[in-house]
Formats: sequence, C-alpha cells, structure tokens
Amino acid sequence: MIITNAIVCDVNGERKVDVKIEEGVVVEIGSNLQGDNLFDAQGAHLLPGLIDLNVRLKDDQLNAKSVENLRDDASKGGITQIVLNPDMSPAMDNEIVLEFLQHHQYSDNGAQIDTMLNATNESGALSNIAILLKKGALAPHMSTNLDNNLVMRIFEYAKMMDVTVLVQAEDSSLSQSGVMAEGAVATRLGLGGIPALAEVTQVARLIEFARQYDVKVLFKSIAAPRSIEMITEAKGEGVKVRCEVSLHHLLLNDTQCEDFNTRAKLSPPLAIAKDQELLLSALGSGQIDVLTVLHHPNSLVNKEVAFFDAAFGSEAIEDALSLYYTKLVKSGTLSWSELLKFCVKNPASTVGLDRGEIKVGMGADLILFDTTKSYSIENTQSLYNQEVLNGILRRF
Repeated sequence: MIITNAIVCDVNGERKVDVKIEEGVVVEIGSNLQGDNLFDAQGAHLLPGLIDLNVRLKDDQLNAKSVENLRDDASKGGITQIVLNPDMSPAMDNEIVLEFLQHHQYSDNGAQIDTMLNATNESGALSNIAILLKKGALAPHMSTNLDNNLVMRIFEYAKMMDVTVLVQAEDSSLSQSGVMAEGAVATRLGLGGIPALAEVTQVARLIEFARQYDVKVLFKSIAAPRSIEMITEAKGEGVKVRCEVSLHHLLLNDTQCEDFNTRAKLSPPLAIAKDQELLLSALGSGQIDVLTVLHHPNSLVNKEVAFFDAAFGSEAIEDALSLYYTKLVKSGTLSWSELLKFCVKNPASTVGLDRGEIKVGMGADLILFDTTKSYSIENTQSLYNQEVLNGILRRF
C-alpha cells in the first residue's frame, strides 16, 4: 500500500510525503511514489499509534471479554498499544495470568495488549519478577505502600534485569479515609480529603532508591506540583526518573467533584485549582515526560452510588487522540511532535521499545487522523460528556 496526500507527522516534525508499506513495515518514503495499491489520505495526518502505560480493565476484572472490549475501545481512540496496570483481579503476579494475557495480546484490528507485573503478590511477598520479565512482562509495578526492605529487593531485580520500575506514589496511612483532594471543595462537600503530602513524601523516598541503585523509575499519574519539582531536580542530578501525568489532571480540578459527581472521583484525585494550573505549566516547561488518559472504566452499579462508596475512575480511551488534539494541540499548548513525544516515544522507551518515528525500516504501527471533522462525546461515564471534539480516525 502507498499512502498519498498525507501530512506525515512524528516526533521529528511534519512533512508532506507519500509512505509505502509492505508486510507491516515502512519500505519507502518520498514524493509521487508509484504503485498499484494507492490510498488517498486527502490531507489527513499520518501518525504513529499512541501508547498508554496507565490503563485498567472494567471493574479491574480480568477476563476475555474485558480484554477484547478494551482493545477495541483503545483502537477507536488512536491507541495502538496498551500496557495494563497489573493490580487487577486476578492480579498479574504469576505465569498463569501472564499466559492468559499473552493469548489475548494481539488481534487483527484492536490495540496490542501488554502488561506490567505486580512486584508483590497477594500475600505481600515478592513475585517471581525475573521469570515474569523473561516471559514477556514489560516492567515491574509497585505501590509505595511497601516497607523499605521489599522496595530494596525490587530495585535489585530491576537493576539486574535493566528495566524501569513503574511506581504509584501513595501513602495509605495518609489517604485511606480520603476520597478527593484535600481542600475547600472537599470541606464544603463534607468529604474526606487526601493530602498532596501522601504523594510527595513517597516521591522523595523513591527518588533516593533510584539514586542509590541507579535504576530507571517512572512515577505514575503524578498530581502534586511539588512532586514534579523534586523529580525535575533529581533529573538534573543525573537520577533516572521520569514523570507521568494524566490529561484530566492537566485540564480539570477538584471543582469537578461538585454536586458529588462520581465521574470525577479519580485516583490520584483531581488537584485543587491552583495546583492544576501549576501542572499545566509544568507540561509547557518540559518537566513532564509521559501523558496518559488514565482510563479506568466501571460498571454503573459501582459509579451511580454515593460519592464515598463510588469506585475510582472514569472512561476516556475511546476519545484519547481527539481529546489530546482538541485540548492540547489545537489549543496551542503543544505541537504535534511534542504530543507524540509524550504519548509515543517516551512511554515506549520507558518499557524498552523504540517508537515515535515514521521512517524506512520501522513497523507501520500507524493511524490516520482527520482534523477537519468533529463529533460530540456521548458517554455518561466520561468527564467530557457532551463536549465537541475535533478530529476523527480514518481507516486505511
């Protein structure tokens, strides 16, 4: 196939060229390419497929249907590769679960499903980290609700296997009674608040482990500006740390929880307005490395209840690329190449993959995005329900 009349865009910028694909690989890029199978892109953007490292299954339940639905939903949003969070039911902490996921890893049309591994099992002991990594899990995942001896041993494995540790910075002793960010809105609603300190103290702690062991760390879904400051300072000192932030935390704040709106009950919680502005500023200044839509779908029975009892999470993956384009690229916050760095190149390199460029010899994991079209979100479990978004995917 030869894709013509496309705006080819990757982390290196934009250019108007034709792209020839054979057997899933880009074999030629140039002007006025000739061949039998021509596809006219009609000015649409040809992009590398997005990668998201922070995706969950519906109700955190692992079964064939939930995996297939997630794969299909992701492909609708321009995401071609997902790395699942492993703390689901059953948890991804053993070879049986890994084999099940690998059986459902690929499909003809949907996104590729990969997974992290839970560094600890249900009993609190270490999982078989080295074996699971050798068998295809991409990286170990851990919560900071572990004692230092366990963290030390996890980092030793990461050092030995040369992989990134994906860290959820949280402190259950400070957050266990909270359901949203600590602040005026939580007080007015009479809801328990989660202080930013629950994240910040654990980021500081894990930075020192990363420094000591010279191990790569991605701090997942960071919500506190102070955490980003510390991560940025550590980078400047040569510590191999990266920072992931969700699109929701850049665009929205705790006022979304007004009227006890359970769609806005997220983990980590949406920050107060002042901190949300600082997060968006951090994106513009290059302090954030990876973006996620923090997709965590739930059945209505788990969301249409009292705010305190509602499950954490909202849906966004079906609208991912249109959300990124409308909210960040069209608004002028990011260029296309910057967005692809945050949503393709950096997440890929975090788990040892090479993505983000469209060049000869690279796999044709590509999507076609038409920015001239628009649509309205019709999803009551989305934080952006009824909003009009720009851009739709085109099949080729």
